[in-house]
Amino acid sequence: MFDDLKIPVIQLPLIGSKRQQALADVGVHTLEDLLYYIPRDYLDRSSIKPIGRLIVGEECTVIGVVQRIKLIPTRKRKILKIEISDESGFLTLNWFHSTEWIKDVFKPGDTVSVYGKVEFYRGNTMTHPDFDFIDSESETINTGGVIPVYPLTQGLRKTGFSSRSFRKLFAAVLEQLHPDIPDCIPDKIRQSYQLLPFNTAIKQIHFPESAEKLQKAQYRFKLQEFLMLQSIMAVKKKKVQQTPNAARCITAGNILHKLYHQLPFEPTDAQKRVLKEIYADLKGDIPMNRLLQGDVGCGKTLVASMAAAIVTANGFQTAIMAPTEVLADQHYYQFKKEFDRLGVSCCLITGKTSKKQRDQQRAAVASGDIPIVIGTHALIQKDVVFSRLGLVIIDEQHRFGVDQRGTLIKKGFHPHVLGMTATPIPRTLSMTLYGDMDVSIIDEMPEGRLPVKTKLIVPERLPSVYKYFEEEMTAGRQIYVVYPLIAESEKMDLQAVESGYEELKVRFSKYRVEMLHGRTKKDEKHRIMAAFKANEIQLLVSTTVIEVGVDNPNATVMLIENAERFGLSQLHQLRGRVGRGSEASWCILIQRNHTDNAKERLRIMEKTSDGFEISEEDLKQRGQGDIFGVRQHGLPDVKFINVFTDHPILKKARDAAFTLIRNDPHLLKPEHHTFRSYFLEHYSNKLDYAGIG
Repeated sequence: MFDDLKIPVIQLPLIGSKRQQALADVGVHTLEDLLYYIPRDYLDRSSIKPIGRLIVGEECTVIGVVQRIKLIPTRKRKILKIEISDESGFLTLNWFHSTEWIKDVFKPGDTVSVYGKVEFYRGNTMTHPDFDFIDSESETINTGGVIPVYPLTQGLRKTGFSSRSFRKLFAAVLEQLHPDIPDCIPDKIRQSYQLLPFNTAIKQIHFPESAEKLQKAQYRFKLQEFLMLQSIMAVKKKKVQQTPNAARCITAGNILHKLYHQLPFEPTDAQKRVLKEIYADLKGDIPMNRLLQGDVGCGKTLVASMAAAIVTANGFQTAIMAPTEVLADQHYYQFKKEFDRLGVSCCLITGKTSKKQRDQQRAAVASGDIPIVIGTHALIQKDVVFSRLGLVIIDEQHRFGVDQRGTLIKKGFHPHVLGMTATPIPRTLSMTLYGDMDVSIIDEMPEGRLPVKTKLIVPERLPSVYKYFEEEMTAGRQIYVVYPLIAESEKMDLQAVESGYEELKVRFSKYRVEMLHGRTKKDEKHRIMAAFKANEIQLLVSTTVIEVGVDNPNATVMLIENAERFGLSQLHQLRGRVGRGSEASWCILIQRNHTDNAKERLRIMEKTSDGFEISEEDLKQRGQGDIFGVRQHGLPDVKFINVFTDHPILKKARDAAFTLIRNDPHLLKPEHHTFRSYFLEHYSNKLDYAGIG
């Protein structure tokens, strides 16, 4: 019997040294790792379609027996054709690459399940389908059983692994699993939410007796993952709540009063509400730990400057960290314009600040002579030392990792922390990533701001778009043309930007056209941005360096080339660079990859300007791990939860986690021993500045 989940996989049945290495490559080293190597899908009778009833264009699962295997050489490549059949007909599977190794894993007589889109060419076909093998004699697919299908890398396949061999492995392992393996979820929580015990649940995950029992097992592990993640948040929040407010702001101060009354407009009610929430934190008993969310153009920067004004009046310093030089520059000029008139010094520190200037700034910051310091990642360098850091503002919070944020925070003695993001975060993802923070939302746009109209067009319509450009520039307004810049094809993308710039410069020779991208030198970048803001440049050709932070109310048109290559949230961010004045504005999306999926995806940008709706759609389409690069937040990979659909489970797990940590902050009670061991083993390195263990 296996009673120790830490035994190496080499000690398990059916595992030799080659398979051990292949499993190690996918992160499976122990019995516990193996048990959590969960199926990527399940097959049941209701999800399988007879070949004779296939419809061209549909995506479905088919099970058939391999009849013929043909590798056909052509002038350019080899084409692999595999014919399968069931009682109702024949289906041809086509592969145009990786043909040699795929051919080697199929044999006539194999029973195979395939999933793909049905096409028609001399009969029904599927091209590059997902495939798996089924042991028709021992597996109950034809009598309604639910069959697990496992994720398979090429390395696993090369060592003989298939879903069929995984099923044989799990059957042998689970049969020998000790019935009293300790459960990491405390009994009280398990009983309260009627969760399956670990042993029962893990068996149902790998060999579900029914769809209903599979659902119960998945629910248990979803709640387990959320419970662990929310326990991190509960510990971090408890730590903050036990920290005295060392930068207490006992007065709002006259700097805020003067700043407010020099504004040329009245802040929105939402801005006023959020500022009150921030001030309540600044003068409270514990340091502020707040996330400020708001759509592009809603006025978050003004709220941040008002918070800095309060902190400055109370004798503390503020550090504002932005992810890019363009955004840091924008903040610096905005803060400098507001605070110079109030006699408050600001400085800008980036990676390209000269050594002489940096030495001068460093000395002034260390002495406390400069109360407001703005910069990029350069702020976290060891040579930047603060005198009395009281407030840390991190703009575009999701672009920084836990370590980067923590390094800046530790430059003060428990300073207040204000994270900001213009990328609306779906509720469940926000609670998963920032569940230890209080949240404020600016849900109101400044008066007079017109919504940006968005239009998706094909390249053939560009002449009429260029005619509109001419009209806008003749009327004194300005235009952005944005090209994608993707890391994997940076060289080609830069060539596209440069050739686009040359073409537009010729086409609009009466106007000044300039180009901006990530490799533009700092001084040149500053010159171009200043000239664009002063309307000395009428058309700016750029990559996504202008995605955040560029504020030019006179820009009324943005054209985005190859829009299908951007995520929806990024398109929404880019769109936010226009419509910042009182004039009607347009965002024009050029689709060059004419797939139905791309068109359907981009149509969402035409339908709505609601950032939360767009980010949720983005999350649906791109997956939860991709939307913000979840790994940089220091969170482990999740196997069961879906942050888009599992909000009800998250709420229950959050309640349970916060109650657990409130009642037993160090998890020392005997009934929490197994939870504590599991939590510390798998999550302790994610606690950042929290203190368990």
